Amino acid sequence: MSDALLVVGDVVTDVVVRHRTPPARATDTAAEIRTLPGGAGGNVACWAARSGRPDVRILARVGTDWASWHEERLRAAGVRPLLVRDEEAPTATVVALVDATAERTFLTDSGAALRLNRGDWSPSLLEGVSHVHLSGYLFFAGPSREAASLALAAARERGVPVSVDPASAGFLAEFGVARFLAAVEGADVLLPNADEAALLTGLPDPSDAAAKLSHGFPLVAVTLGAAGALVAASGRVVARASAPRVRAIDSTGAGDAFTGAFLAARLSGASPAGAASAGCRAGAEAVTVPGGRPAGR
Repeated sequence: MSDALLVVGDVVTDVVVRHRTPPARATDTAAEIRTLPGGAGGNVACWAARSGRPDVRILARVGTDWASWHEERLRAAGVRPLLVRDEEAPTATVVALVDATAERTFLTDSGAALRLNRGDWSPSLLEGVSHVHLSGYLFFAGPSREAASLALAAARERGVPVSVDPASAGFLAEFGVARFLAAVEGADVLLPNADEAALLTGLPDPSDAAAKLSHGFPLVAVTLGAAGALVAASGRVVARASAPRVRAIDSTGAGDAFTGAFLAARLSGASPAGAASAGCRAGAEAVTVPGGRPAGR
């Protein structure tokens, strides 16, 4: 039975730094610091498993330094790790600076993550898979972009739907909008946040941006933070969802939580509106805990 969700993406060691006051230059600033498993791909996979997908797998490249720890954490979250161990590069690390408003700023060392390459991909990875999700981070470096492109082409050849999360407005702007859209052409679902949607279209209004993007992608879901999310298809917005009101402490991974729950709901037969609501509930839960994974995962 083809029922698995395969995430091709990144697994990262997150160092989450929650500080109530702005960092003071050249001296100390009190902070709460935690080392947690993360990465957009890993987070999506864990939230999809948390949302009820019975078979979630992730292909990613990690250094030998943290490989065993990440494998244990993924298995504990109900995800099957397909991690390639890199003996030359360390596991990707992100320092997430989270301020008193729960907004985060990332300092990123991509390490082994973007060294995923064509040799790490095999069409056999699609056995039993009903959907492939690609982390947009992979498209920002040559080797990992080639691996992601191979995964996209192989999935399309087999008729397996593919979703893509653009991942980072900063990296996207540096890489180039036209290049990115060309690289992900053929994907079935695009899952940008409002900033990424605006960058991809040049349209500041999320509804207009989503509608425009849906001319190129069959389904587009745009996350709006505390304002919820909207879904567009065939050039128009077809669904909106509100986000539950919560006390946010860390916005890291909220978009990944939305994506994981959205995909899990769609793969279980939910409508776009139902999937967006499920995604918003997961995103709201994510901001109430440090890091980008479900609590305890």
